[in-house]
Amino acid sequence: MSVMLFHLIFSYGVGELVEVSFVIRDEVEKYHRSGVNSLQYDGYLGRLYSAGRDSIIRIWNVRNLKEPYIQSMEHHTDWVNDIVLCCGGKNLISASSDTTVKVWNAHKGFCMSTLRTHKDYVKALAYAKDREQVASAGLDRAIFLWDVNTLTALTASNNTVTTSSLSGNKDSIYSLAMNPSGNVIVSGSTEKVLRVWDPRTCQKLMKLKGHSDNVKALAINRDGTQCLSGSSDGTIRLWSLGQQRCVATIRVHEVGVWALQTNDSFTMAFSGGRDRKIFKIDLRNTEIKALIGEETAPVLKMILTPDATSLWVATTDSSIKNWSVNSRNSRMEDYDTDLLPPINQNPDHVIKGNPSIRHYAVLNDKRHILTKDTDNNIQLYDVLKASKVDDLGQVDFDAEVKKNFKLIYVPNWFTVDLKTGLLCIHMDEPDSFAAWVSSKEFGLGGNDGPDPKVNLGGLLLQALLEHWPATYSADEECDSNMNERPIEERQAAPGNPYFSVPEHIPVIFSEVGGRTLLRLLVGDAGRETEELLLHETVPAWVTDVVVSKNMPRFNKIPFCLLPVQSSGAKPLRKERLSASDMLQVRKVIEHVYEKIMGAGSDAGSQTASQSGGSGGQEKCESEKDEERTSIAEEKVELLCQDQVLDPNMDLRTVRHFIWKSSNDLVLHYRAIK
Repeated sequence: MSVMLFHLIFSYGVGELVEVSFVIRDEVEKYHRSGVNSLQYDGYLGRLYSAGRDSIIRIWNVRNLKEPYIQSMEHHTDWVNDIVLCCGGKNLISASSDTTVKVWNAHKGFCMSTLRTHKDYVKALAYAKDREQVASAGLDRAIFLWDVNTLTALTASNNTVTTSSLSGNKDSIYSLAMNPSGNVIVSGSTEKVLRVWDPRTCQKLMKLKGHSDNVKALAINRDGTQCLSGSSDGTIRLWSLGQQRCVATIRVHEVGVWALQTNDSFTMAFSGGRDRKIFKIDLRNTEIKALIGEETAPVLKMILTPDATSLWVATTDSSIKNWSVNSRNSRMEDYDTDLLPPINQNPDHVIKGNPSIRHYAVLNDKRHILTKDTDNNIQLYDVLKASKVDDLGQVDFDAEVKKNFKLIYVPNWFTVDLKTGLLCIHMDEPDSFAAWVSSKEFGLGGNDGPDPKVNLGGLLLQALLEHWPATYSADEECDSNMNERPIEERQAAPGNPYFSVPEHIPVIFSEVGGRTLLRLLVGDAGRETEELLLHETVPAWVTDVVVSKNMPRFNKIPFCLLPVQSSGAKPLRKERLSASDMLQVRKVIEHVYEKIMGAGSDAGSQTASQSGGSGGQEKCESEKDEERTSIAEEKVELLCQDQVLDPNMDLRTVRHFIWKSSNDLVLHYRAIK
């Protein structure tokens, strides 16, 4: 037996290996966007709770199925794998692939506390109703036992919790079951065995062998003497824990069994899995069974209503369906499974889901993303503004990618993740600062006036944290009245002068490839609690940009200038040049014309004479620069790989699309006759 103390609120010790992520989504996501992993039913309130792969737990009113949505419970950042209702429906415990277990107020829908004990995905929960005890387990092979009354009493000042652990599993755990009195707990794993403990003493009682693949589902009877297991090997096994052996093997599914549900008396079982079929099995005579119906996607979870008349079924699809189990045609037979007619052709009720994004293409401007969802609809998103630009309908995806192609190269500065069915953008150091662009070319500035070069990653970080009071410290030093202004006015100033991000966008700080450190909404960064957590969590590479306003340096590109061999000219000297990778070809042409060909004075005299001929008024320097460049372009052309370059191209575009080599870029010049 192992007993541990954990403090729920602590400093993260954030170093450099922290990434920033955000999810582009609607302000209210009423419906699941991906598969539904778990269900819980509150018969007293008529509420159904569903745990989604889109990281959201939703509450549904099953007494008003025309408008069933009540609210969303949001705090996880990855798949919610399992949920249990406890304390008579007052509280809910959730387990997630973000490695956390969370405690919720089920009636009001807010997160009360977060347990960070696990070191990997938390896949399963088990609940002992009579003892108010919950067990959690996952891919870290550990099982932790939690006293629910202690968890629900946690506060900011009372933040220490004691847990016991069960050790001995040799592989990742995917299923758990505990009887209501809490004297038996069973785990199933990729080890292909069932391990049984007494949670009161944390003593391992037995190991049961028989399955040939991962044990994905478990159910146990009230007194802890019988257990039912479903496996990816396609079989269901009924075990006698007293005899420590399998007493029946049930073969009704063609492939993996992923979900099991039993009635209170443990005389009837319901099963579902990869073959999408839902079966009803008499555990007193396992040859007797009935086919309830067939889903449109693999079954992940089932919950029997308290009156045992219907099943709510969750699948890898985003919808949740209700199937009758006691219809007039529900007679059970001992026929061969292939000959069983389904009791129901269709479900009685459906809580619809929304399509999830399954494919994407980052356009070569590295600002826009085209996506394709499970309904084959194409959407266009703007990463900088964290919003959807357009719904294009069911058009050809590849054709749209080609249609939006531009001959411009911008370095990759973010990565995309579709695991939750939504568009999640990840940024980390140093790649986030790779993309410097012209503000005008990217539609961030007006057509008139200067054209500053901007860093896309830096601007986006400033927009994501624009409501964090720490970002206004520099302004407060310049404005003595800043502290006297209302907080609304102080937070209204944008994080950058070009764009803002919707306040409902979730921002996530996490260890690179690891656990979540902090999740908050853009608009909540000014709240007292979130402000404190941001100070503890935001890494130095982010604060340097959003607080100190220090942007990284421009990227440099080395290149050589040589005359075209057929021109007969010889270079003055062989040297390796370096310039910003955003430098336009026209500037190199101007350099060749004035410095190498020695025509700078001629260009200047031509410009002066043209200026005098227009009424003797002196032109501004920018106009003179434009005229010098125009004259240079009439006299000189630049080539790469024997291809004449467009003066509007920049050096990084030339290197990416034309030079196509990691060696120093080589440009050739020649006079235009």
